[in-house]
Amino acid sequence: MTGLLVLAVLATLLAGACFAVLLDRAQPALVAEFFRARVETEAPDRLNRDLAPAWYLALAAIGLSVVPFAPGLALIDSPAGIVIWGSCEALIVVTIFLHGWAPNAPFPLIGAYRYAALALPVMLPSMFVLIAAALPAESLSLVAIVDSQREIWNVIRQPLGLPLFLVVALALTLRGPMDYADGADIATGTSAEESGAARATWYLARAAMLVSVSALAATVFLGGPLGPLLPGPVWLWLKTAALMALTAWLGNHVARPPPGRMLTLLWILLLPLSFLHLAISGVLAL
Repeated sequence: MTGLLVLAVLATLLAGACFAVLLDRAQPALVAEFFRARVETEAPDRLNRDLAPAWYLALAAIGLSVVPFAPGLALIDSPAGIVIWGSCEALIVVTIFLHGWAPNAPFPLIGAYRYAALALPVMLPSMFVLIAAALPAESLSLVAIVDSQREIWNVIRQPLGLPLFLVVALALTLRGPMDYADGADIATGTSAEESGAARATWYLARAAMLVSVSALAATVFLGGPLGPLLPGPVWLWLKTAALMALTAWLGNHVARPPPGRMLTLLWILLLPLSFLHLAISGVLAL
């Protein structure tokens, strides 16, 4: 069974990453990028430069491994699945920062510091929202959270949860209004000095992270593998694909405000709103 779950995680990442590339309509450029020569900056940190995409991809796989593919069945069935995901979120911030640090160049470093400044006020609401979703289950286990949604999904009893978490999804996947690390205004930021296979690998790792964060959102808010007639994994894949498409659409159509204004929105609006959401969910769970 463990082997099947490992295959399910890997197949979901691979198929989902291909779907994410199709959503962005970037597949021709991505394929061509693999055949381009790599251009290096002066005195780069080669170890972190090469490890950053690998860490990003590994964190996407670890995050997906706590997601149940069927009721009661996850590769990592941990009583603290939410905590494991929270650890992945924190390490994603470090990974993206190192991706910008490694080239030893201005634009990547600006992207790295800019992302780090915005990451803290995004990660805090994420934990508030996920803990609120765990309250009806009285557990931090994602298997228990799925089981608690047999009668009603969390997206219905906690309607603010999914919209708030989609902001987190945009930040973790560097999309649209939350793409301050690889933004076009700083010549693609942390990726500005990347080329060839390294640039394509970073893009694929971002696509894999979109799969992972969408699968987690589908599990926490949409009942994951729960559904009539179809097998549990199929329901999870369908819900994950729908959230991937929604996140990609938001990334393509929501304008990005200046960093200073976004920081104000995150600290003054998003953080208090997520805490209020947690408080209301706690009262309703009593």
